Amino acid sequence: MTPHQHVFLGDRHDENARRTLWVVALTAAMMVGEITAGMAFNSMALLADGFHMATHAGALAVSAIAYAFARRNAHNPRFSFGTGKVGDLAGFASALILAVIALGIGVESAVRLFDPQPVAFTEATIVAVLGLAVNVASALLLGGGHDHGHDHGHRRDHGHHHHHHDNNLRSAYVHVLADALTSVLAIVALLGGRHLGWVWLDPAMGIVGSVVIAAWAWTLLRDTAGVLLDTTDPQLAAEVRSEVEGPGDASITDLHIWRIGPGAHAAIVSVTGPVSGEAIRARLAPVHELAHLTVETR
Repeated sequence: MTPHQHVFLGDRHDENARRTLWVVALTAAMMVGEITAGMAFNSMALLADGFHMATHAGALAVSAIAYAFARRNAHNPRFSFGTGKVGDLAGFASALILAVIALGIGVESAVRLFDPQPVAFTEATIVAVLGLAVNVASALLLGGGHDHGHDHGHRRDHGHHHHHHDNNLRSAYVHVLADALTSVLAIVALLGGRHLGWVWLDPAMGIVGSVVIAAWAWTLLRDTAGVLLDTTDPQLAAEVRSEVEGPGDASITDLHIWRIGPGAHAAIVSVTGPVSGEAIRARLAPVHELAHLTVETR
């Protein structure tokens, strides 16, 4: 008998890993450029943004490492349900980093709002524009931060639509968005400071950016924590109950459903009634989200 496999990586795992590596390279190159420019122009603004980008490069590197680890250990029997949730763990860690970044930006911006610092407007604007270009390229590489074309895992015939996010790719995308947002806000603030003398605009935009980034971090934390804590998708649970109990000859006494990878769920279904385990499996066959099913009959 062929051993049962527990490989529940996303359908585009390897492609997403390659995309993330390219984004890590772009971000690291921009980070080095900003720090070098900051030292050459004696600009604290550029140095600060360069080290800020270094934290994003580190978080993106975590995503890249997670992809490699998940692939390398996909067949490792030590992981009872495979390594499909490694990406969610990396996404949770990245969200924590993002939250710390948001807090740091907010605090520093508030301090500078009351104690304005001199800014090298011309040099900082040029580098901010270059940073925005890198972020746009990175966003295009990541393809919108989610997988496309996963219709095989959606129950459209029942009007259901289950999300199959790769939270590792999503966390990388959110970091890119955060960088792009700070670049846009920085450009607006630097132009306002240079041409209108509004020095206060730079820290004000920093506060706005920190609030938006914190909101993104919270959403990512909430979603990845739900996966790591094995929360149940109510819509999927209702679908399973409908399929099993619909004919009227079986009743579910215990049901556990949890996500084990992008678009893949495991389920333990305990059933009472004059029906066999094979019959229950046949009823649940159309529920493509169930990649690992255990049936108990009484």
